[in-house]
Amino acid sequence: MVNRCPSWEALDVGKAPPDGPAAFCADLSHTSLLAAYRAGYYPFPAPDEYARALNEVVYGDQVEEGRIPLVGDESADPYAVSWWSPDPRPVLPVSAMHLSRSLARRLRNRLPWWTSLDLGFERVVRECRTDRVPQWLTDELITSLVRLHDLGHAHSVEVWEDGDLVGGVFGLLIGPVFSMDSMFFRRPGASKVAVTDLAVRFAQAGGVLLDAQRDSPLVRSMGGALLTRQEYVRLLRSTPRDGLPMPAVTLPASRLAQPADTCSADGPATH
Repeated sequence: MVNRCPSWEALDVGKAPPDGPAAFCADLSHTSLLAAYRAGYYPFPAPDEYARALNEVVYGDQVEEGRIPLVGDESADPYAVSWWSPDPRPVLPVSAMHLSRSLARRLRNRLPWWTSLDLGFERVVRECRTDRVPQWLTDELITSLVRLHDLGHAHSVEVWEDGDLVGGVFGLLIGPVFSMDSMFFRRPGASKVAVTDLAVRFAQAGGVLLDAQRDSPLVRSMGGALLTRQEYVRLLRSTPRDGLPMPAVTLPASRLAQPADTCSADGPATH
């Protein structure tokens, strides 16, 4: 029997499969998106009708048997958007973040990069969509992400070279966790610098973890670890949901190559 839940809050994430879609829900509004992230889920919209139909073919039986729940309006097509909550969850503790020796050396050798917070949120999101296959960053999802940015829930870090945007990362801030949705680079190493800069700013604001959502060699190389879903969700709920104010000053990326106790996000804007 189909398991239909009226809202993300009514769903028990502990019963979700560890390595497949945890739910289907067509609602990509900013309110649905924020509620899902707070409950431990993130979306993967089908980029086209073929991908939508494939979701139904592959997972339809599990939906009919109630093993994968449907969330929200019964009249909407649920297979257009799958939602995931992997167990274990790949995370980057902000205290353990580090750059490779080679990239740190390049920064120390006066690589002319600067980092900023929220100076180009939508630009970063759209750069993350460029040339990506599958193109899961749909127009509808981007609209909701920009709305969440306007409301102070979504943020980006940008990497600049001579005024050009060469890298960045964006995601949602949920209490002590920053859930990273995607990153991009136009220069080698720029996405790693963006993530490291985000970790420094988030740590200064009292943040604990960057949620990588999907495991990868890149995540592991930067100090990534695995956290059980139960531990991850417990952390999401451990502090008030109001956003932590990250330092917004623009700073030279070369500071990220310094020892952790001297790598500060304080100081006057210089770019």
